[in-house]
Amino acid sequence: MATYVLVHGGGHGGWCYGKVAPLLRQASHDVYTPTMTGLGERSHLFTADVDLDLHIRDIVAVLHYEDLHDVILVGHSYGGMVITGVADRAADRIGLLVFLDAANPINGQSLVDVSGPVIESTRPFGKVIDGVELVLLPDSEQTYEPGTLYGVTDPDDGAWMAERLTGHPWKCFEQKLELTNEAALWAIPEYHIVCTSTLKTRDPEL
Repeated sequence: MATYVLVHGGGHGGWCYGKVAPLLRQASHDVYTPTMTGLGERSHLFTADVDLDLHIRDIVAVLHYEDLHDVILVGHSYGGMVITGVADRAADRIGLLVFLDAANPINGQSLVDVSGPVIESTRPFGKVIDGVELVLLPDSEQTYEPGTLYGVTDPDDGAWMAERLTGHPWKCFEQKLELTNEAALWAIPEYHIVCTSTLKTRDPEL
């Protein structure tokens, strides 16, 4: 039995693992699917203070308060930024990192640095709401056109996703990752699952 913590990407929430988590639990694994502050069912909590660092702290808190160890920590898309920061701060609790079509940053990089035009292309479709610049808004045509940003081509899956997406604070995407425990971080084994070409990784062979 293993312990999985599944970290979602931009504009999503823990809900996006709703079809995967039951399969893992049926195989007797423990599965956690936290939603980061300001997104999903916690979208009412978005403020100007929501950034990458806060999302890293969200997941570190899950590991701490659930007293999790030897975790398989999975990050999708923007979640790759988050799990890298989490592993830097809580390396002793993590057994494996899994980057699922995810950003794979090094110290000092932001998601904009890692993915460049892909993420920057979302900004013109954004809006400022309550003083917060939000992108990936649910009413954005760019978000829902088949085969674009999320790579979802099944109509039923697309409709299911569209009902749940929320805007994402742009600040999260431009904040640079600060690593302070790199020796422990890079000692953690990592796997990369590449299904789409949306986000570039720092490993050309991937």
